[in-house]
Amino acid sequence: MLSKVHSCALVGIEGHIVEVEVDISNGLPSFSLVGLPDIALKESKERVYSAIKNNGFQYPMKHITVNLAPADLKKEGPAYDLPIAIGILCASEQLKLNDLSNTAFVGELSLNGDIRPIHGVLSMCIELYNKGVKNLILPAENAIEASLVKGLNVLPANHIMRAIKHLTKEDTISPIPCSIDSYLFNNLYYSEDLNEVKGQENVKRALEIAASGAHNLLMIGPPGSGKTMLAQRLPTILPNMTIEESLQVTKIYSIAGLLPNSTPLITNRPFRSPHHTISSVSLVGGGRIPKPGEISLSHLGVLFLDELPEFQKNALEVLRQPLEEKKVTISRVNATLSYPANFMLVASMNPCPCGYYGDNNHQCSCTDRQIHNYLNKISGPLLDRIDIHVEVKATKYEHLKGKTKGESSIEIREKVNKARSIQLDRYKDKKILFNSHLTPKDIQRYCYLGQKESAIMKKAFNSLRLSARAYHRILKLARTIADIEQCDTINVYHLSEAIQYRNLDRKFWV
Repeated sequence: MLSKVHSCALVGIEGHIVEVEVDISNGLPSFSLVGLPDIALKESKERVYSAIKNNGFQYPMKHITVNLAPADLKKEGPAYDLPIAIGILCASEQLKLNDLSNTAFVGELSLNGDIRPIHGVLSMCIELYNKGVKNLILPAENAIEASLVKGLNVLPANHIMRAIKHLTKEDTISPIPCSIDSYLFNNLYYSEDLNEVKGQENVKRALEIAASGAHNLLMIGPPGSGKTMLAQRLPTILPNMTIEESLQVTKIYSIAGLLPNSTPLITNRPFRSPHHTISSVSLVGGGRIPKPGEISLSHLGVLFLDELPEFQKNALEVLRQPLEEKKVTISRVNATLSYPANFMLVASMNPCPCGYYGDNNHQCSCTDRQIHNYLNKISGPLLDRIDIHVEVKATKYEHLKGKTKGESSIEIREKVNKARSIQLDRYKDKKILFNSHLTPKDIQRYCYLGQKESAIMKKAFNSLRLSARAYHRILKLARTIADIEQCDTINVYHLSEAIQYRNLDRKFWV
């Protein structure tokens, strides 16, 4: 007899409906699994066999064929254990169920029938809801994450018998109510504060601008000047996430298996700080079946690269395409997948190997060749993609000893949120979240320069020998500065401030 049960697969960060077809026919006892299963899925035969046998049912000693349709879609992981087991029980007529077209199943089975949690549940739930599936039976530990999707009946079960009794109406599983509103922005708490950094007002201003428009930023300064401390406090001033942004980030972390059990919805913007020994594969993602890398885990947040020249050159160069396209495409023999990678790149570095080139308080011990080789580890094309270059001077004793505190993170975040709301309103008819995402066509429309501003821009372009990309980034930066000041037009002082953030690459690299 033939049975059909719905489940769901993951391709990248998106879910895809999978129909689990089970056919039982006479013949020598065997189990055939088709439909591009991976190794973990092929091993489901043993788990399903033990779970059925250990719960009072008969495992059919016949020829069993399980097809996972569509057959050209790669399936991986143990999430199909539960639907395969239900399909076998229905096909063998041990379960007589009228209609399962509105119910889907996902979950890994233990040998005694316990239903274990899986990764990527949020993406699956969104796809099932969009395709009209009404009910989802899934592991109890994934229920809160699944309840973020309104309109889907989330039915948690911790054992296969619990699911069976619900299907046969011997018992009823109560749906988990939607909980997305209860998690929105409830955990916007940071133990750090930007006012803990003494002095460095110019760098704090650069961080405020970077946060307001999602601009890439590079800090150059001697050791101990506070570069890492400043970067670690950048998340405290980032703008609040919208519901759509929270769901996007949560999907990525769910698929990567990094979603905390106590936090089904991520409402803080990600801050990732990989070590400089990281490989290019770990940075952009990869593996036999490509998984998200650090740049995707930084989506809609910050990727902080401390001691930038110490990273492998090939690892830095792979950042160039994602910085432009806001996504990364990974090709492997088994699959070609695209992951979102719309992140802020924040980096810090010393001006030379010893760290004291240009410092008035310490004498640099590096030769010109050493400095040249050190700085050449960062290519011009990568540097060109960084909007803000800011110099971090050594902190003076008067600043450290003084009791005066600057603006707090909460105060700065209020200004950042106002600038963000201006951008969201301006680009509400476009797929643009921040000024840094403007295309050249959008720049012509939203970054118009008057006669005086155009003259200043022309002089800066020629004297600094800027590229076309740097020219566009200055205009986008000026647009953000104007938004912070709540000005509709870009004025001379907005443009002048944006231009001075491009000086460091010429100071150190020429």
